[in-house]
Amino acid sequence: MEMRFGFLKGKRVLLTGHTGFKGGWLAEILLGLGAEVIGYSLAPDTKPALHKLLNLSKRTREHIKDIRDINQLESAFMKEKPEIIFHLAAQPLVRESYEHPIDTFSTNVMGTANVLECIRKTQTVKAAVIVTTDKVYENKGTNAPYKETDELGGYDPYSSSKACAELVTRSYIRSYFNPLEGEPKTLIATVRAGNVIGGGDWSKDRLVPDIVRAVMERNEEVVLRNPEAIRPWQHVLDPIFGYISLAEKLYQKDSSAVGAWNFAPDEQSFITTEELTKKTIKALGKGGYTVKREKGKHEMSILKLDASKAKASLGWKPLLGIDEGISWTMEWYKAAYSNKDMEAITRKQIEKYMERM
Repeated sequence: MEMRFGFLKGKRVLLTGHTGFKGGWLAEILLGLGAEVIGYSLAPDTKPALHKLLNLSKRTREHIKDIRDINQLESAFMKEKPEIIFHLAAQPLVRESYEHPIDTFSTNVMGTANVLECIRKTQTVKAAVIVTTDKVYENKGTNAPYKETDELGGYDPYSSSKACAELVTRSYIRSYFNPLEGEPKTLIATVRAGNVIGGGDWSKDRLVPDIVRAVMERNEEVVLRNPEAIRPWQHVLDPIFGYISLAEKLYQKDSSAVGAWNFAPDEQSFITTEELTKKTIKALGKGGYTVKREKGKHEMSILKLDASKAKASLGWKPLLGIDEGISWTMEWYKAAYSNKDMEAITRKQIEKYMERM
C-alpha cells in the first residue's frame, strides 16, 4: 500500500472522528500507508463498532475526548504536534439533529472552529482537510448537480450546521491561512461527499445499516420513509481517497487546492432509496421492505453533486459503481456476521481498491 501516497509515510496525522464509520476506514488506510495516526474522538456509539473490529485503540495514539472542549483539544495538539489534519468528528445524522439541535450545532460548528483555532496555534500543521457534507447547499429541488460555487444553505439543523462549518472554515482561511496574502504555514480545504456506503456502518437512521440490521439481525422487513428520494450513493473508499489526494496537494503547498471540493459518484449512482434497497436486498440474497412515510421531519427529495473539479484538478474519479459498491459492502457485512477477521477483510478491500488506481 505504500507505493502510492508516499508523502504520508512517517507523518503525524491527527484524525478527528476516528471512532466513526468513515473515520475508521480512513484510519485503516492511513496506517497502511505508514502514517502515525493520532485519533481524537468520543468513544464509539454503536454496537458493533468498526473502531473495535479494526482494533484501532491499540494501533493509534488516541484521545477519547470531545472536540467541543478546546482546552483538551489544544493540549492534544501541543503534545502530538500533528503535520496533517483530517477533521471528521461530527454529529452526522439528519434525524438526530431534529431531536438535539443544540448538540448538533455546538459539535459541528464550534467543534470545527476549535479544530481550526488549534491549527492556527500549532506551527507544525502543514495541511488540513475539513469534512462537511453534500447537504451544505441551498437545495432548490432541481435535477441539476450542485457545484462548489453554488449557494450554501441547509434546511434541517444538521445540514445548516455543516454549511456553518463551511463558512467558519472559509473565514479562517481568509483571515489566517490566505495564500493570496503570502505563504501561510497551513493550507486548508473543505470536502463535500455524497451518501456513503460501506462495511462497518451501524449508525441509526441510515439506510444501509437499517437494511443490514433488519435483514441480518432481526429477519424483518426494511421500513422506507422516503422511497423516491434520490441521493448520490458512493462506496466509502471513493471519497476517502479523494480526501487523501487533496491532502497531498495541500501538503505540497499547492495553493490551488485551498477551498471547497465535491467528491461524488457518476450519474448512474444517483438512484432512489427504493432502488438502493432493492439492490442491497438482492446482494444479501434475502429480505424485503415496506413503505411507511413519516410526517414532520423534512428531507430533500433530490440531491446531486458535480465532481468535475476534483476530476479535472486532482485526477480523481470514482472507481466503484453502485452495483459493485453494494456488492463490496454486503460482502463485508456477511464476513462480519460470520465472525471473520475484519481487520484483514477491511485491509483486503483497501488493497483491492488501490490496485485499480
